[in-house]
Amino acid sequence: MAGRKNVILGITAGAAIYKACEIVRRLKEAGFNVIPVLTEEAAGLINPLLFRALSGNKVYYKLFDGGEDWEIEHVSLADKADIILVAPATANLLGKIAAGICDDLLSCVITASKAPVFFCPAMNENMYLNRITQGNIARLKECGYKFIGPKKGMLACGKKGTGCLEDVDVIVGKVKAGLLSSR
Repeated sequence: MAGRKNVILGITAGAAIYKACEIVRRLKEAGFNVIPVLTEEAAGLINPLLFRALSGNKVYYKLFDGGEDWEIEHVSLADKADIILVAPATANLLGKIAAGICDDLLSCVITASKAPVFFCPAMNENMYLNRITQGNIARLKECGYKFIGPKKGMLACGKKGTGCLEDVDVIVGKVKAGLLSSR
């Protein structure tokens, strides 16, 4: 089913970043080619080499990397995507995409792609329920972006509330379903 499908996995700098490792592993087990694209802040929280080892692919996190091959990376990555999954998705990234701001590699890839985009929000409950964040989510949904979660649970701040990254099983299942429905 998914043997050659490319999943661009966008990873932002949230407390749930460690769960992105399990998402990479599970997507690969399901037969997907996972291409990690981190924000620079995410690359500061967790070493990108870990995602290279897990995915078997180059990890991207700089807008102008100046690599050996000259290509416009955000466009070439956007073109490769069969689906874009952002997990975890911070309030910052959601706000940037809702406002059309493209100031890092991940926001440029999302904006340049015609592939389905799934956001998996993960943040403090107050941030998630903030009227501006909710307005950004509503705007993104109106534009056709999909959301997976968040769920209620124990937050990084030590309180229970809505804002936890959805379970990895649910995320992987929605990616599979999203690819089937986009055929």
